[in-house]
Amino acid sequence: MQLTIAGTGYVGLVAGVCFAHVGHDVTCVDIDEKKIELLNSGVSPIYETDLSEYLREGLERGLLRFTTNYQEAYRKSDAIFIGVGTPELPDGSANLSYVASVARQIAEHVEHDCLVVVKSTVPVGTNDKVEQFIKDSLVHQVQIQVASNPEFLAQGTAVHDMMHAQRIVIGVEDKGAEAKLRELYAPFNLPIVAVSRRSAEMTKYAANDFLALKISYMNDLANLCELVGANIEDVALGMSYDERIGSRFLKAGIGYGGSCFPKDTKALQYLATQYGYNLRTVRAAVDVNNEQRYKLYRKACNRMITFNGIKVAVLGLAFKSGTDDLRESPAIYNIPLLLDQGALVKAFDPVAEENCRRQYQFSMEYVATVEEALDGAQVCFIFTDWPEIRSLQPSRFKALMRTPLVYDGRNLFNTRAMLEAGVEYYSIGR
Repeated sequence: MQLTIAGTGYVGLVAGVCFAHVGHDVTCVDIDEKKIELLNSGVSPIYETDLSEYLREGLERGLLRFTTNYQEAYRKSDAIFIGVGTPELPDGSANLSYVASVARQIAEHVEHDCLVVVKSTVPVGTNDKVEQFIKDSLVHQVQIQVASNPEFLAQGTAVHDMMHAQRIVIGVEDKGAEAKLRELYAPFNLPIVAVSRRSAEMTKYAANDFLALKISYMNDLANLCELVGANIEDVALGMSYDERIGSRFLKAGIGYGGSCFPKDTKALQYLATQYGYNLRTVRAAVDVNNEQRYKLYRKACNRMITFNGIKVAVLGLAFKSGTDDLRESPAIYNIPLLLDQGALVKAFDPVAEENCRRQYQFSMEYVATVEEALDGAQVCFIFTDWPEIRSLQPSRFKALMRTPLVYDGRNLFNTRAMLEAGVEYYSIGR
């Protein structure tokens, strides 16, 4: 099929390269000329495992192209995917202005019947509005159908998650739209769950918010474990054997971040309030997460009289390993607190350094290796579970640091091994 993907961010770009990989003819359109130029040269603007390889493959096969000419991009498409961002507004609601802009462009330039597929994460009922908006604004006499197709991608494994999804959710109000989406996804050979549009929109929020609930529950429980003398990892192990619970998302730490969980929990809360309903479980998850991100800093403040003039190693800037995304990263919340107290910060991250330099004006030193960050440090904070950090031997902290004082927000190291190595070690729930 001839597909157009509106937006070359995290959602749109991953969708575009994967559709091209299975043989569809894909045009990705974006207003950012520098990004389009970069993509056409085979360079991905975001870090994501396997994304660059799929990008170059699609370009080489002639099945993938990038343009800023949206008029041409929308004219002859069989299906147009809307994959633009829906960032949160100050009140927690989703900003739909980018979705609306694309809908208007489609209405003005599409020249034959096509399916419009909303892949962006949007509030329940948005697909209905998109369909009505396009039909109200059509310039040419064409038939438009709108479907919902939310993404369920984890950053760091997004390409794999699309190619090997556990299920593909499609929200349709028409059998013709369903048939077209089934044909489009046939090369993936994956289970397809067909529901109503509103149910598909809600499924996206329900899935993400449930995972956020699991994370916050384990973090809340970890804080209690510290008080009563239990070990959260032992507790999680015992829970994981229960198939009703499962083994994933039971790892305690310093909270969730990224582009999805923080935004989607707030958006679902906002939606509930619009209908006069208090979604108490999700509200609790948000509250726990907001507190949890400062857990290490508060532990350190209880131990330290001051950070003024203290050399601090920060290991990890991205919100998780496998991505360069800094959105809602615990590091980004904690670094300003350390700098405001006069700490001398040296930060290491194997892929997110450039993003951090560009987005934040932190008065700190960036280093190329974990060892450089630890050299002479008096305190170490671990915020991201990169392999380069996980693979460290406990003895290296003792050997490199002036004072081997480590605050680990990812529970990467064995507490006994760190103690035996002479490291004063603090983690979460242990």
